[in-house]
Amino acid sequence: MGQPTIKDVAKLAGVSISTVSRVMNNSKPVSPEAKRKVLDAINKLDFKPNELARSLVMRKSNLLGVIVSDLAIEYMAHLVRGAEEIGRVYKYDILLSSSYGSEDSINNAIDFLATKQVEGLVIISESISDESLLKLREAKIPFVLLDKYYSSKNLHTVRIDYEKEEYKLIKYLLDSGHENVLLLETKDDNIVKKAKLEGYKKAIEENKKKSFAIEIDGLTSNDGYNIGKEVINLCKKNKISAVACENDEVAIGFIDYCADNGINVPNDLTVTGFGDRSIASIYRPNLTTVAIPYYDIGAIAIRALIKRIKDEDDILTEDWIIDANLKIRQSSKSFS
Repeated sequence: MGQPTIKDVAKLAGVSISTVSRVMNNSKPVSPEAKRKVLDAINKLDFKPNELARSLVMRKSNLLGVIVSDLAIEYMAHLVRGAEEIGRVYKYDILLSSSYGSEDSINNAIDFLATKQVEGLVIISESISDESLLKLREAKIPFVLLDKYYSSKNLHTVRIDYEKEEYKLIKYLLDSGHENVLLLETKDDNIVKKAKLEGYKKAIEENKKKSFAIEIDGLTSNDGYNIGKEVINLCKKNKISAVACENDEVAIGFIDYCADNGINVPNDLTVTGFGDRSIASIYRPNLTTVAIPYYDIGAIAIRALIKRIKDEDDILTEDWIIDANLKIRQSSKSFS
Protein backbone atom coordinates (compact mmCIF):
# COMPACT_ATOMS: atom_id res chain seq x y z
CA MET A 1 0.00 0.00 0.00
CA GLY A 2 1.33 3.43 -0.90
CA GLN A 3 1.41 6.56 1.18
CA PRO A 4 -2.06 7.58 2.42
CA THR A 5 -3.58 10.61 0.72
CA ILE A 6 -5.91 13.35 1.81
CA LYS A 7 -8.70 11.38 0.08
CA ASP A 8 -7.98 8.43 2.38
CA VAL A 9 -8.20 10.69 5.42
CA ALA A 10 -11.52 12.15 4.24
CA LYS A 11 -12.96 8.68 3.57
CA LEU A 12 -11.97 7.29 7.00
CA ALA A 13 -13.23 10.40 8.82
CA GLY A 14 -16.46 10.44 6.81
CA VAL A 15 -16.01 14.09 5.78
CA SER A 16 -15.20 16.00 2.60
CA ILE A 17 -11.68 16.66 1.35
CA SER A 18 -12.23 20.40 1.89
CA THR A 19 -13.03 19.75 5.56
CA VAL A 20 -9.75 17.84 5.97
CA SER A 21 -7.94 20.73 4.31
CA ARG A 22 -9.55 23.24 6.66
CA VAL A 23 -8.50 21.24 9.70
CA MET A 24 -4.92 20.81 8.45
CA ASN A 25 -4.46 24.45 7.51
CA ASN A 26 -6.67 25.93 10.23
CA SER A 27 -8.08 28.15 7.48
CA LYS A 28 -11.81 28.10 8.28
CA PRO A 29 -13.97 27.07 11.24
CA VAL A 30 -14.78 23.36 11.55
CA SER A 31 -17.13 21.76 14.10
CA PRO A 32 -15.36 20.13 17.07
CA GLU A 33 -16.81 16.71 16.11
CA ALA A 34 -15.57 16.93 12.50
CA LYS A 35 -12.17 18.16 13.67
CA ARG A 36 -11.85 15.22 16.08
CA LYS A 37 -12.72 12.71 13.33
CA VAL A 38 -10.17 14.22 10.95
CA LEU A 39 -7.38 14.24 13.56
CA ASP A 40 -8.17 10.64 14.52
CA ALA A 41 -8.02 9.60 10.86
CA ILE A 42 -4.71 11.40 10.34
CA ASN A 43 -3.29 9.63 13.40
CA LYS A 44 -4.56 6.16 12.39
CA LEU A 45 -3.27 6.48 8.82
CA ASP A 46 -0.01 8.18 9.90
CA PHE A 47 -0.80 10.72 7.18
CA LYS A 48 2.01 13.13 6.30
CA PRO A 49 0.92 15.90 3.91
CA ASN A 50 3.00 16.75 0.88
CA GLU A 51 4.72 19.94 2.01
CA LEU A 52 5.33 21.21 -1.51
CA ALA A 53 1.69 20.72 -2.42
CA ARG A 54 0.65 22.52 0.75
CA SER A 55 3.00 25.39 -0.05
CA LEU A 56 1.44 25.77 -3.49
CA VAL A 57 -1.99 26.09 -1.93
CA MET A 58 -1.05 28.11 1.13
CA ARG A 59 1.74 30.10 -0.55
CA LYS A 60 3.82 29.37 2.53
CA SER A 61 6.89 27.18 2.12
CA ASN A 62 9.02 28.46 5.02
CA LEU A 63 11.85 28.71 2.51
CA LEU A 64 14.02 31.75 1.82
CA GLY A 65 16.41 32.09 -1.08
CA VAL A 66 19.90 33.59 -0.86
CA ILE A 67 21.82 34.47 -4.03
CA VAL A 68 25.53 35.23 -3.56
CA SER A 69 28.16 36.32 -6.04
CA ASP A 70 30.64 33.73 -4.78
CA LEU A 71 30.44 31.79 -1.51
CA ALA A 72 34.22 31.27 -1.65
CA ILE A 73 34.61 34.95 -0.75
CA GLU A 74 35.01 34.90 3.03
CA TYR A 75 32.83 37.83 4.02
CA MET A 76 29.93 36.54 1.90
CA ALA A 77 30.05 33.31 3.91
CA HIS A 78 29.67 35.38 7.10
CA LEU A 79 26.70 37.25 5.60
CA VAL A 80 25.04 33.94 4.70
CA ARG A 81 25.72 32.49 8.14
CA GLY A 82 24.01 35.45 9.80
CA ALA A 83 21.04 35.09 7.46
CA GLU A 84 20.77 31.33 7.93
CA GLU A 85 20.97 31.31 11.73
CA ILE A 86 18.36 34.03 12.18
CA GLY A 87 16.18 32.39 9.52
CA ARG A 88 16.17 29.20 11.58
CA VAL A 89 15.05 31.13 14.65
CA TYR A 90 11.93 32.06 12.69
CA LYS A 91 11.51 28.49 11.33
CA TYR A 92 12.73 29.29 7.82
CA ASP A 93 15.20 27.18 5.83
CA ILE A 94 17.64 28.68 3.33
CA LEU A 95 18.12 27.69 -0.31
CA LEU A 96 21.47 28.98 -1.57
CA SER A 97 22.52 29.79 -5.12
CA SER A 98 25.74 31.34 -6.50
CA SER A 99 25.78 33.78 -9.41
CA TYR A 100 29.57 34.33 -9.69
CA GLY A 101 28.89 37.95 -10.61
CA SER A 102 26.97 37.09 -13.78
CA GLU A 103 23.69 38.93 -14.40
CA ASP A 104 22.39 35.96 -16.42
CA SER A 105 23.17 33.69 -13.47
CA ILE A 106 21.30 36.01 -11.10
CA ASN A 107 18.26 35.87 -13.39
CA ASN A 108 18.50 32.08 -13.63
CA ALA A 109 18.81 31.83 -9.84
CA ILE A 110 15.71 34.01 -9.39
CA ASP A 111 13.77 31.74 -11.77
CA PHE A 112 15.03 28.59 -10.04
CA LEU A 113 14.26 29.78 -6.52
CA ALA A 114 10.82 31.01 -7.60
CA THR A 115 9.98 27.45 -8.73
CA LYS A 116 10.92 26.28 -5.23
CA GLN A 117 8.25 28.60 -3.79
CA VAL A 118 10.67 30.68 -1.71
CA GLU A 119 8.82 33.34 0.23
CA GLY A 120 11.62 35.91 -0.02
CA LEU A 121 15.10 36.53 -1.40
CA VAL A 122 18.35 38.04 -0.16
CA ILE A 123 20.66 38.98 -3.03
CA ILE A 124 24.32 39.58 -2.17
CA SER A 125 25.84 41.25 -5.20
CA GLU A 126 27.77 44.41 -6.01
CA SER A 127 25.24 45.27 -8.69
CA ILE A 128 21.89 44.14 -10.06
CA SER A 129 20.39 44.88 -13.46
CA ASP A 130 17.05 46.52 -14.20
CA GLU A 131 16.07 43.22 -15.85
CA SER A 132 16.65 41.33 -12.60
CA LEU A 133 14.70 43.90 -10.60
CA LEU A 134 11.81 43.64 -13.05
CA LYS A 135 11.90 39.85 -12.78
CA LEU A 136 11.73 40.08 -8.97
CA ARG A 137 8.80 42.46 -9.05
CA GLU A 138 6.90 40.40 -11.60
CA ALA A 139 7.41 37.31 -9.43
CA LYS A 140 6.12 39.34 -6.46
CA ILE A 141 8.86 37.96 -4.23
CA PRO A 142 9.92 40.23 -1.35
CA PHE A 143 13.68 40.85 -1.46
CA VAL A 144 16.59 42.61 0.24
CA LEU A 145 19.83 43.58 -1.50
CA LEU A 146 23.21 43.47 0.27
CA ASP A 147 26.75 44.48 -0.71
CA LYS A 148 25.47 46.86 -3.38
CA TYR A 149 27.95 49.46 -4.60
CA TYR A 150 25.26 51.73 -6.01
CA SER A 151 22.65 54.06 -4.60
CA SER A 152 18.87 54.01 -4.96
CA LYS A 153 16.13 55.71 -3.00
CA ASN A 154 13.86 52.70 -3.45
CA LEU A 155 16.34 49.88 -2.69
CA HIS A 156 17.44 50.21 0.90
CA THR A 157 20.02 47.92 2.43
CA VAL A 158 21.94 47.05 5.60
CA ARG A 159 25.46 48.48 5.70
CA ILE A 160 28.07 50.41 7.65
CA ASP A 161 28.65 54.14 7.26
CA TYR A 162 31.84 53.96 5.18
CA GLU A 163 32.49 57.69 5.43
CA LYS A 164 32.25 57.70 9.22
CA GLU A 165 34.37 54.56 9.65
CA GLU A 166 37.12 55.80 7.30
CA TYR A 167 37.10 59.11 9.16
CA LYS A 168 37.56 57.29 12.49
CA LEU A 169 40.47 55.29 11.06
CA ILE A 170 42.29 58.31 9.63
CA LYS A 171 41.65 60.34 12.77
CA TYR A 172 43.17 57.53 14.84
CA LEU A 173 46.31 57.67 12.67
CA LEU A 174 46.57 61.45 12.94
CA ASP A 175 45.94 61.36 16.69
CA SER A 176 48.72 58.76 16.91
CA GLY A 177 51.19 61.37 15.66
CA HIS A 178 51.37 60.63 11.93
CA GLU A 179 51.91 63.90 10.07
CA ASN A 180 51.06 62.55 6.62
CA VAL A 181 48.69 59.69 5.74
CA LEU A 182 48.38 58.14 2.27
CA LEU A 183 45.06 56.70 1.08
CA LEU A 184 45.49 53.66 -1.18
CA GLU A 185 42.12 53.39 -2.95
CA THR A 186 40.43 51.50 -5.78
CA LYS A 187 40.06 52.98 -9.27
CA ASP A 188 36.43 51.79 -9.39
CA ASP A 189 33.97 54.65 -9.20
CA ASN A 190 31.32 53.53 -6.71
CA ILE A 191 29.53 54.90 -3.65
CA VAL A 192 31.78 53.02 -1.21
CA LYS A 193 34.92 54.58 -2.67
CA LYS A 194 33.33 58.04 -2.65
CA ALA A 195 32.22 57.65 0.97
CA LYS A 196 35.66 56.51 2.13
CA LEU A 197 37.31 59.36 0.27
CA GLU A 198 34.99 61.86 1.96
CA GLY A 199 35.83 60.38 5.36
CA TYR A 200 39.54 60.62 4.61
CA LYS A 201 39.28 64.22 3.41
CA LYS A 202 37.21 65.26 6.43
CA ALA A 203 39.81 63.95 8.88
CA ILE A 204 42.70 65.45 6.90
CA GLU A 205 41.08 68.88 6.56
CA GLU A 206 40.05 69.02 10.23
CA ASN A 207 43.67 68.44 11.19
CA LYS A 208 44.98 70.84 8.54
CA LYS A 209 47.10 68.20 6.86
CA LYS A 210 47.93 67.56 3.22
CA SER A 211 46.06 64.78 1.41
CA PHE A 212 47.82 62.01 -0.53
CA ALA A 213 46.11 59.26 -2.57
CA ILE A 214 47.06 56.56 -5.06
CA GLU A 215 44.57 54.51 -7.06
CA ILE A 216 45.13 50.77 -7.61
CA ASP A 217 43.84 48.52 -10.37
CA GLY A 218 42.30 45.82 -8.17
CA LEU A 219 41.59 44.68 -4.63
CA THR A 220 43.79 41.59 -4.25
CA SER A 221 47.01 41.08 -2.31
CA ASN A 222 48.85 40.98 -5.66
CA ASP A 223 47.53 44.46 -6.43
CA GLY A 224 48.84 45.65 -3.07
CA TYR A 225 52.24 44.11 -3.73
CA ASN A 226 52.51 45.43 -7.29
CA ILE A 227 51.79 49.03 -6.26
CA GLY A 228 54.44 48.82 -3.53
CA LYS A 229 57.27 50.59 -5.33
CA GLU A 230 55.10 53.57 -6.30
CA VAL A 231 53.74 53.87 -2.77
CA ILE A 232 57.18 53.72 -1.12
CA ASN A 233 58.59 56.35 -3.48
CA LEU A 234 55.71 58.72 -2.67
CA CYS A 235 56.08 58.05 1.07
CA LYS A 236 59.80 58.83 1.02
CA LYS A 237 59.32 61.97 -1.04
CA ASN A 238 56.59 63.39 1.23
CA LYS A 239 57.58 61.96 4.63
CA ILE A 240 54.44 59.84 4.78
CA SER A 241 54.47 57.50 7.78
CA ALA A 242 51.07 55.77 7.42
CA VAL A 243 49.27 54.06 4.51
CA ALA A 244 45.52 53.37 4.76
CA CYS A 245 44.65 50.62 2.29
CA GLU A 246 41.35 49.95 0.52
CA ASN A 247 40.95 46.54 2.15
CA ASP A 248 42.82 43.91 4.14
CA GLU A 249 44.04 41.97 1.10
CA VAL A 250 45.67 45.03 -0.44
CA ALA A 251 47.23 45.91 2.92
CA ILE A 252 48.73 42.44 3.34
CA GLY A 253 50.10 42.44 -0.20
CA PHE A 254 51.70 45.84 0.41
CA ILE A 255 53.19 44.66 3.73
CA ASP A 256 54.71 41.70 1.84
CA TYR A 257 56.34 44.16 -0.56
CA CYS A 258 57.71 46.14 2.37
CA ALA A 259 59.15 42.98 3.94
CA ASP A 260 60.84 42.00 0.65
CA ASN A 261 62.43 45.45 0.38
CA GLY A 262 63.77 45.95 3.89
CA ILE A 263 60.95 48.17 5.18
CA ASN A 264 59.71 47.31 8.65
CA VAL A 265 56.00 47.54 9.44
CA PRO A 266 55.19 49.31 11.74
CA ASN A 267 58.58 50.76 12.79
CA ASP A 268 59.30 52.31 9.38
CA LEU A 269 55.73 52.58 8.10
CA THR A 270 52.25 52.05 9.56
CA VAL A 271 49.83 50.09 7.34
CA THR A 272 46.08 49.64 7.90
CA GLY A 273 43.36 47.68 6.12
CA PHE A 274 39.56 47.69 5.98
CA GLY A 275 37.14 44.81 6.54
CA ASP A 276 38.80 42.58 9.16
CA ARG A 277 38.95 39.33 7.21
CA SER A 278 40.14 36.34 9.25
CA ILE A 279 43.70 36.64 7.92
CA ALA A 280 44.00 40.13 9.43
CA SER A 281 44.37 38.74 12.96
CA ILE A 282 46.60 35.83 11.89
CA TYR A 283 49.08 37.58 9.61
CA ARG A 284 52.30 38.97 11.11
CA PRO A 285 52.25 41.76 11.95
CA ASN A 286 48.56 41.57 12.90
CA LEU A 287 46.67 44.10 10.81
CA THR A 288 45.08 47.23 12.21
CA THR A 289 41.76 47.47 10.37
CA VAL A 290 38.09 48.40 10.43
CA ALA A 291 36.01 45.36 11.40
CA ILE A 292 32.80 45.17 9.37
CA PRO A 293 30.12 43.11 11.23
CA TYR A 294 29.16 40.90 8.28
CA TYR A 295 27.28 38.36 10.41
CA ASP A 296 25.10 41.10 11.91
CA ILE A 297 24.40 42.56 8.47
CA GLY A 298 23.15 39.18 7.22
CA ALA A 299 21.09 38.67 10.39
CA ILE A 300 19.36 42.06 10.18
CA ALA A 301 18.73 41.60 6.45
CA ILE A 302 16.92 38.29 6.96
CA ARG A 303 14.88 39.76 9.83
CA ALA A 304 13.85 42.66 7.59
CA LEU A 305 12.90 40.21 4.85
CA ILE A 306 10.74 38.12 7.19
CA LYS A 307 8.93 41.26 8.38
CA ARG A 308 8.18 42.12 4.75
CA ILE A 309 6.88 38.62 4.10
CA LYS A 310 4.58 38.85 7.11
CA ASP A 311 3.43 42.37 6.13
CA GLU A 312 4.76 43.77 9.36
CA ASP A 313 6.40 47.19 9.67
CA ASP A 314 9.20 47.45 7.11
CA ILE A 315 12.44 48.19 8.97
CA LEU A 316 14.24 49.11 5.73
CA THR A 317 12.40 52.29 4.84
CA GLU A 318 15.92 53.73 4.65
CA ASP A 319 19.40 52.20 4.83
CA TRP A 320 20.00 50.39 8.14
CA ILE A 321 23.41 51.59 9.40
CA ILE A 322 25.51 49.36 11.67
CA ASP A 323 28.60 50.55 13.54
CA ALA A 324 31.93 48.96 12.69
CA ASN A 325 34.84 48.54 15.11
CA LEU A 326 38.39 49.81 14.77
CA LYS A 327 40.75 46.93 15.57
CA ILE A 328 44.13 48.33 16.62
CA ARG A 329 46.83 45.72 16.15
CA GLN A 330 50.56 45.37 15.45
CA SER A 331 50.74 46.99 11.98
CA SER A 332 50.23 50.52 13.34
CA LYS A 333 52.61 52.60 15.42
CA SER A 334 51.80 55.53 17.70
CA PHE A 335 54.14 58.50 18.18
CA SER A 336 51.98 60.17 20.78
